[in-house]
Amino acid sequence: MQIRDLPYSDPGDPDVRSGPRFLYWLGRNQLGGQLKSLGWGLLHQLSIAGLPVTVGVAVQAVIERSGTRLALAGGLIAALGVLIAVGDTMLHRTAVTNWITAAARVQQLLARKTAELGAALTRRVAAGEVVAVSTGDVEKIGWFVEALSRFLAAAIALVVVCVGLVIYLPTLGVVVAIAMPVLALAVLPLLPRATRRADEQREKAGKATELASDTVAGLRVLRGIGGEELFLGRYRRASQEVRKAAVRSARMWALISAVQVLLPGILLITLVWYGATLAREGRIDVGQLVTVYSAATLMLFPLRHFEEIAMAYSFSRPSAQRAVRVLSLRRSDRTATEAGVPSGDLYDPASGLMAHRGQFTAVVCGDPDEAGRLAERLGGHAQTGDQDTEEEKKAPSVLLGAVALDELPLDTARTAVLVQDKDPVLLSGTLQQLLDVPSSSLVTAEEALEAAQCGDVLAALAQASPDNEGDPMRTRITERGRSLSGGQRQRLALARSLITDPEALVLDEPTSAVDSHTEARVAAGVAGLRRGRTTVAFASSPLLLDVADRVVLVHEGSVVAVGTHRDLLRSEPRYRAVVTRETEDEAAANGYQGVDAVPALNNSTQEIEERA
Repeated sequence: MQIRDLPYSDPGDPDVRSGPRFLYWLGRNQLGGQLKSLGWGLLHQLSIAGLPVTVGVAVQAVIERSGTRLALAGGLIAALGVLIAVGDTMLHRTAVTNWITAAARVQQLLARKTAELGAALTRRVAAGEVVAVSTGDVEKIGWFVEALSRFLAAAIALVVVCVGLVIYLPTLGVVVAIAMPVLALAVLPLLPRATRRADEQREKAGKATELASDTVAGLRVLRGIGGEELFLGRYRRASQEVRKAAVRSARMWALISAVQVLLPGILLITLVWYGATLAREGRIDVGQLVTVYSAATLMLFPLRHFEEIAMAYSFSRPSAQRAVRVLSLRRSDRTATEAGVPSGDLYDPASGLMAHRGQFTAVVCGDPDEAGRLAERLGGHAQTGDQDTEEEKKAPSVLLGAVALDELPLDTARTAVLVQDKDPVLLSGTLQQLLDVPSSSLVTAEEALEAAQCGDVLAALAQASPDNEGDPMRTRITERGRSLSGGQRQRLALARSLITDPEALVLDEPTSAVDSHTEARVAAGVAGLRRGRTTVAFASSPLLLDVADRVVLVHEGSVVAVGTHRDLLRSEPRYRAVVTRETEDEAAANGYQGVDAVPALNNSTQEIEERA
């Protein structure tokens, strides 16, 4: 795999049973790149290991005044220099390629999972943690994958050099061969504590990232209520905790580095003393002493890879565990079956909510969070994971016609039912790019913009258009639509949803950010454009409820009343309490103590309609 070939056509199906298994899966899927890096690493390391032999030959040639052997040694040193340069260059190239491609694979997996789960992802995992995984954690995972092949090359080179020294000069080679495993394994007792401190640092950094993300997202609200300094103070404290944890972690790694400097220094002093004694006694040549000493000195460089792989693993393991926590979330435990786009009534067995085909159904919930969860269920966005309750896992699938959405392939389910969240996101780009979405082609951009009452938005964009003719479709919208007001963003998102023209469209508070006059026109426009198509709108505004064909009241997760807006206002006190925002005193005067005081009824929509 080359960097120019990215992104992957298919990043694969990851092993999400644990963090280490995920790291192993990544390395196995890049076996070709790992072998290339290992090969160039061996060339680099063994070429370096060959230098002491040629240096020893050159020193002995000078002592014996042999010009031929000196010239031969010089030629070998030059050849080894070329091999070292080539090996180092290609090792760096292949290792960095492994790093980038591993990081890209993880990012693609995260992007695919985010697209699969949609807005339901942030209900399972904090937004800050998702950001941390897709940025810093991805780099640390790539670091371990990249360092693995260099570590293997260094370990093989150490074994080869130790064996060579034992054969070349047993008296000193045995000392080196015994000392090298001790030097390599001396830091093992310190690694568990260093790993724990690194995990603590990563955990605190993740919490600080979550806090920063939440603070930035709500900065406008915080300024409005005067809570900006409060949250900034919380972030400062969290940042200081991260700093202290990083210092404690750095102390352990500094100790490990000190051990890997101290012990090799003791080895070199021992070699010089013992070797000089043998040379003085005439048992070895000076050139042999130089060869063994130089080899032992150069072997300290491969030893550094043992420290690096330990550090890379300690940092990448918790990062991989966080990635696994996201990637292990699933949309459904059911097996998807190939099928066409279904049609028919949209029915939720769990709540009893029925949205008849071709009708505009409005849903009123006293709890906004309950409305959001029900909207996600209607879109087939329910997923299972470690944090799901048993009740959520056993909840039956939403049906479109006679087909369970959870049994459909994800693309088919999204085509059949589109859910627009309460806070939709506008991606950066021109208005034309924003509205260029997969659709049935039956609804044009002009029709959708008109139904969503985007005339003032188009006028504002036309003034900022780079086109001399003031074409608003060519005007660039900034990230998340920050250059627009909340109501303008909401209406553009609504127009985008209307263009897709799905079999069933689910809208969660589609007019919450617009004024009442605009809201009435938007409600009429949506009802007119979607006539003959299934539309479900979660709302509590009388202006929108009045244009709906049917209104359904959901209380504590179950349908408790069905009818028109005007009928329910007269006959259903719970509905009236939500829609008219009655106070407790007003509700008491009307003989009703509020929504929460009334027990839920376990009736489906069909049963209620039969009674009517």
